[in-house]
Amino acid sequence: MLTCGRCSTLYTSQLPVADSAENYDDYYHEENLTAPEFVNRRLNEIVASFSAYKRHNRLLDVGFGAGTLLEAARSAGFQAFGVDVAERAVTSARAMGFEVFCGTIQQAQYQENYFDVVTASEVLEHVPDPKAVLQEIARVLRPGGLLWLTTPHGRGLSGKFLGLKWSVVSPPEHLQLFSRSGGLGMLKAAGLRPIRVAVEGLNPYELLHLGNTPELNPGTNNESEGNIRVESSYRLNEALMASRPRRLVKRALNDLLNLGRLGDSLKIWAEK
Repeated sequence: MLTCGRCSTLYTSQLPVADSAENYDDYYHEENLTAPEFVNRRLNEIVASFSAYKRHNRLLDVGFGAGTLLEAARSAGFQAFGVDVAERAVTSARAMGFEVFCGTIQQAQYQENYFDVVTASEVLEHVPDPKAVLQEIARVLRPGGLLWLTTPHGRGLSGKFLGLKWSVVSPPEHLQLFSRSGGLGMLKAAGLRPIRVAVEGLNPYELLHLGNTPELNPGTNNESEGNIRVESSYRLNEALMASRPRRLVKRALNDLLNLGRLGDSLKIWAEK
């Protein structure tokens, strides 16, 4: 793992060969093809914020996974399309009635300027050539359309404090962890104009659990730690979303993390 001397993005020094690359055929199963109800509610709120971009009512979700955002988009009146490399995710989404493609966005060959909105949540860290993915997103997004993306923030509090012990540092599943400036620079190079950036979110589990443990080699136990991180994050977020006062506390904490650029999640809204 190397750090870019210009933007501080963390990335793999050598891309994996084909037979050792991350295989997503078995990535999804019955348990993770559903999402907690609080996630559904939050995605409904996020998709509702895209209403100003409706012109042709077409939304594309890149790496749709469980299809939760596709469902929120359909409920909001979008014609929801999706692309994912995991066959089980594609099979599940087709059973839900969505028009989805199994493969990469480049392989899907959508029409130019076709979509009002493109979403890519937790995708860029997985792909060997994120620049090519963003360029293809820019091609299929209509002028004035919106890209909404999220990706782990490699320069957040967890990344700075835990280093290689952070479970998000997990090649070949995650090939790069963007800094704020690195992510924005790549978007601009692809012809997209960032209009809002948020650096939010923090899961104290790993900071408390791994902060005093010996240094790990990347990937040694990161998979099991990653599973615990996701589960604990779900529990924490569900607790913070349970009431209005708790939501206000969460908002205040995220504002502080964003101010210091110390959040673990990078969220970007960009227009073409």
